[in-house]
Amino acid sequence: MLTIGQKIISELRLSAEQARNEFSFPYICNKKTFDPTKDKVYYSGPYWDDEEPAAILDSVIHGKWLSSGEKIHQFEIQFSKKFNLAKSVMVNSGSSANLVMVGALKKVLSWVDGDEIIVSPVGFPTTVAPICQHGLKPVFIDIEFDTLNFDVDLIEEKITSKTKAIFISPVLGNPPDFDKLIEIKNKYNLELILDNCDSLGGKWNDKFLSEYAIASSASFYPAHHMCTGEGGMVSSNNEDVIKVARSLAWWGRDCYCVGSANLLCKGTCGNRFDNWLSDYDGIVDHKYIFTNMGYNLKPLDLQGAIGLKQLQKFDEIHKKRRENKNILSECFKTSEIARTVNELPSAETGWFGVPIICKDKDIKDRFVKYLEDNRIQTRNYFAGNILIHPAYKHLDDYSKYPNSNKVLDKVFFIGSSPSLNADMISYVKDHLFQFQEQEHMKGKSWYGAEL
Repeated sequence: MLTIGQKIISELRLSAEQARNEFSFPYICNKKTFDPTKDKVYYSGPYWDDEEPAAILDSVIHGKWLSSGEKIHQFEIQFSKKFNLAKSVMVNSGSSANLVMVGALKKVLSWVDGDEIIVSPVGFPTTVAPICQHGLKPVFIDIEFDTLNFDVDLIEEKITSKTKAIFISPVLGNPPDFDKLIEIKNKYNLELILDNCDSLGGKWNDKFLSEYAIASSASFYPAHHMCTGEGGMVSSNNEDVIKVARSLAWWGRDCYCVGSANLLCKGTCGNRFDNWLSDYDGIVDHKYIFTNMGYNLKPLDLQGAIGLKQLQKFDEIHKKRRENKNILSECFKTSEIARTVNELPSAETGWFGVPIICKDKDIKDRFVKYLEDNRIQTRNYFAGNILIHPAYKHLDDYSKYPNSNKVLDKVFFIGSSPSLNADMISYVKDHLFQFQEQEHMKGKSWYGAEL
C-alpha cells in the first residue's frame, strides 16, 4: 500500500509530464512541443524531468533534514568523484562558492592583504568581488577576441613579487590556453584558481579544467550546466582548503561533522565535549567553537537530492550543449557581419552559450533587437568591462583595457542549453540566417572587415 508521500510523488510525476507538454516558460523544462508563432526560446533553463521534483518531495517528506544534511553530503561525494577531485563543499550559490574559495585559499596558503590575483576585467562581478572582499588586489589583463578570454600573452608583464595566483573564468565555458597558463604558473610559482561556474565539464587535453587548479567553484543556478534551483560548490584536491571553505560557509565553526555524523553523540572526532577554549576553564560543545569569521551559506538538503539526479544526466547535458553550439556556429561560417569564438585544439568546451561577435555596435544592436523581437532570448557578455561600473571604478582605469571596452558594443550570446529541443534550435538557426541575409540585401559589403 502506498504511503501518502508516495501517492503525492506519483501524482507529481503525472502533473510534471502534463506541464511540460502544455506550457512554455523557463522552469517547465524540456518541453516536447514548440509553437514558432508564440513560444519563446529561452537562452537556458534547467534540464529536468519528473525525477527532480520527485526527489525534492521525497527529501522534504521522508528526509531527516531540511537544511544541509545527508543528501548534501552524498552530493558532495558524488560530485567530487565525477570530476576527479578529492573533496567538495556545497554552498548556496556559485558566487558564494567564489567567496569562500578565495577566503579559504588566503588562509591555507598564508596570503596577506595586498597580495595580487590576476583576473580578467570582463566577466561576472562575483569573480572579481571576492578578491577585494578578502583584502587581496585584482590585477587585470585585457582580453583577446579569438576566445574572449584574457590575453595569456600579456600575463607575465603584470606579475610582481606580490602575485600569488591566476584566477581563470573560461568565457561561456571556452577555456584559454591552459598549456601557457601552466607554464607561467610553474615559472613564477603561482596557483591556478578556476571559476568553473560557466565551464563545468570542460576539459583540456582530456582532463577536467578543475583538475589543473588548486581549487574550483561551480554554480547550480537554472542557467548553468547543472541546476539545483540555486547552489554552488567548492572543490579541491587540497583537503585543508575544503575544511576552511566549509567552516567559512558554516558560520566559521571549527566542527567538521557532515551528513549523518551530525547525529553522533560524540561527533566525527569522538571528542565533541571537551575543553576546546584555552581561555575558558570548562567543557564546551565543539559545534560551538569558531575559528574563522564566517557566514551562513548553507544550501537546503533537497538541493542535494536534486544534484544527485542531475549528476546522472551530466554526460547527456554536456553532449547536448556541445551539439547545439556546433549547429548554431555553422550559421556564421561565411558571415560578413558576425562570427563566434574559436575553441582551441586541446579544449573540449562545456558551452554555457553561443558567443556572437559583431562587426560593430550598430549591427550588434540590430541583431539583438531582431532576435528578441522574434522571441529568441539574448544576453550581454555579462558586465562587459567591470571597471566601467560604479562599484568597481576605483580598482583601475578602464581605458587601459581597449579590447575589454569593446565587449558591450560588439558581443552578446544566445543559448546552447539542452533544454532547447530540435524545433527550437531549427527556429533559432533560421533566424540567424535570416538576419544576416537582410543585412546582406541592404547592399553593404563587409568582406575584409575585421570582426
